[in-house]
Amino acid sequence: MKCRRCSAAAVVEVRRHNAAYCKDCFVHVFRGQVERAIDRWDMLRRDDRILVAVSGGKDSLALWDVLLRLGYRADGLYLGLGIGSYSDRSARVTEAFAAERGATLVVVDLAETYGYDIPTAGRKGSRSTCAVCGLSKRYVFNRAALDGGYDVVATGHNLDDEAAVLFGNTLNWQGEYLLRQGPVLPESPGLARKVKPLFRFYERDMTAYALLRGIEYIYEECPYAVGSKTTYYKELLNQLETERPGAKLTFYIKFLEARANGLFGERVEGPTTELHPCTNCGQPTSAPGLCSFCRLVEKVKNTSA
Repeated sequence: MKCRRCSAAAVVEVRRHNAAYCKDCFVHVFRGQVERAIDRWDMLRRDDRILVAVSGGKDSLALWDVLLRLGYRADGLYLGLGIGSYSDRSARVTEAFAAERGATLVVVDLAETYGYDIPTAGRKGSRSTCAVCGLSKRYVFNRAALDGGYDVVATGHNLDDEAAVLFGNTLNWQGEYLLRQGPVLPESPGLARKVKPLFRFYERDMTAYALLRGIEYIYEECPYAVGSKTTYYKELLNQLETERPGAKLTFYIKFLEARANGLFGERVEGPTTELHPCTNCGQPTSAPGLCSFCRLVEKVKNTSA
């Protein structure tokens, strides 16, 4: 195969576009698509202070790499989840990435800061381990952004992630989630703007970019993700993609277009319910009293007592 742009020997095939690229051209096209996504969805401004949520995986590190290469003021945020050797390796990889680039890495350790880790909370809380992890990430990402004076939180969700979530929300007709799912969640009082600049890229695109850029990352999935519904949805969508290259991209992009055209009702730009400040931490919550995160921390501490 030859590169579509320069006719050199291609190293990456992009089946959905019936194209292939050499190393330099793929990296160039990749960055260009990220720039276009940022501009199209008004995700970032040049004077924004950006906090990139990084886990040590290819997606989040690739996003941080791209934003730095594009000249954005992007710091990293690593959340220590306390998941044994998996968390130990992810921390080392993330710290090495930041050190190699002279980039700022903010580290928050759940056990040190909030008194619990994910395995413990998963065993003692009323939520599943994955639900506890998701709640903890959402809370800490927002808290770190507000406390650090950042304008926006950027996450490395790729197309496979977004299509799987959309598939699950559609199966269950989760109306509120369908209205709010998208590449940008605007800021509102007490909540930082959240963006997903990689939403058009497949999992294999992210792997290719990381390898071609020489980014070291952890290859293994979180041990608690095995057997999850999201993983199952990804497997189903991968089967469809094999038979119909581009199916996942069409599924997600057409959803965004349909929503913009009013198919699911008026798009919701901010929270759909009235929010109140948590009586303990002050962050917005839909119910009077403690927010879900503070209730989780309280429950884990009471169970441990």
